[in-house]
Amino acid sequence: MTDVRLAPAPAVVPQPGQAAPDFELINQFGEPVRLSDYRGRNVVVVFYPLAFSGICTGELCEIRDNIAAFEDSNAVVLAVSVDSKFTLRAYAQQESYGFDLLADFWPHGAVARTYGVFDDVSGMALRGTFIIDAAGIIRYVVVNPRGQARDLAEYRLALTALGQQQA
Repeated sequence: MTDVRLAPAPAVVPQPGQAAPDFELINQFGEPVRLSDYRGRNVVVVFYPLAFSGICTGELCEIRDNIAAFEDSNAVVLAVSVDSKFTLRAYAQQESYGFDLLADFWPHGAVARTYGVFDDVSGMALRGTFIIDAAGIIRYVVVNPRGQARDLAEYRLALTALGQQQA
């Protein structure tokens, strides 16, 4: 595995059909979370700009409130921002998030860069979502600008299609 903290940022966002770049980040409790540890399950990696911001909170609360749709698709949600684990712990506690919030804090935005969604101008991630199948292959990608929320219905459609492919 390549250490993403040392890997140069790709010129483009990884696309469906490509292997998902592996990474390891700490969650809101300081525990290491490695993408490849989820082989055998689908993974929804959700990059968002910042904790406690309006659109980000709305998107993550929508995921929280519909977590059964992800679980029914054998999918785990990993939400990634450039915030510190301390900020993420407070955010998860305030909003009652039951999924991991991962700190892409240092080196600043390294995983977001690897996925082609780091915005150098603002120092934050764009709103990028990658649905990765049980074999580690990207099956769905959406990248929205910071001010534009993602559509949960699209996630459901992508997860349903993925479930049909795996059946």
